[in-house]
Amino acid sequence: MKILAFSDLHLAHDRAAAIAAASADADLVIGAGDFCNTRTGLDEAMNMLGGIRAAFVVVPGNAESVDELHAAAHAGTTVLHGTFTRIGDLALFGLGYGVPVTPFGDWSCDLTELEAAVMLSQCAAADILVTHSPPRGVADLTSTRLSVGSTAIRDAIKRVQPKLALCGHIHDSWGAGARIGATRVVNLGPTPNWFEI
Repeated sequence: MKILAFSDLHLAHDRAAAIAAASADADLVIGAGDFCNTRTGLDEAMNMLGGIRAAFVVVPGNAESVDELHAAAHAGTTVLHGTFTRIGDLALFGLGYGVPVTPFGDWSCDLTELEAAVMLSQCAAADILVTHSPPRGVADLTSTRLSVGSTAIRDAIKRVQPKLALCGHIHDSWGAGARIGATRVVNLGPTPNWFEI
């Protein structure tokens, strides 16, 4: 299956257009959160991605809540947050929000490490784990080289060992990745990233 994945669109029209155009060649499109900015513009962001005709799976970032994403998502879009879906032969589990809690204030949708661990405990097996936040120690460095990823997400990757763990959230680490055991981890960013499983 040919997979296009991205994160952190943040209402960038040119980037949305490039993603929508590229999606014509995809069997599955994955959006790893932060489609809008500070809880505003989500309907506009979903409309900008309206040209996606492939199966479309998304998780909420810290810039939108899961309820807001359910309300704005177009028909045929699958929203995951502590939940599972199957697309063809692939099993996907998703968890959105900032993990751990961000310093951004009341608008940010966040989970504590404990809350995230409880939700991730529902994932017994998956081919692809989609999270907004990166795992601690991989693709999670800020511009000051501070590691701000999630230990709960890292523990889930170690336990489940999906083929792919896709994330975003930390803009300074867009494009970065590594392996945790057999799992390839990639911090996506707002450009088309291609994978084949």
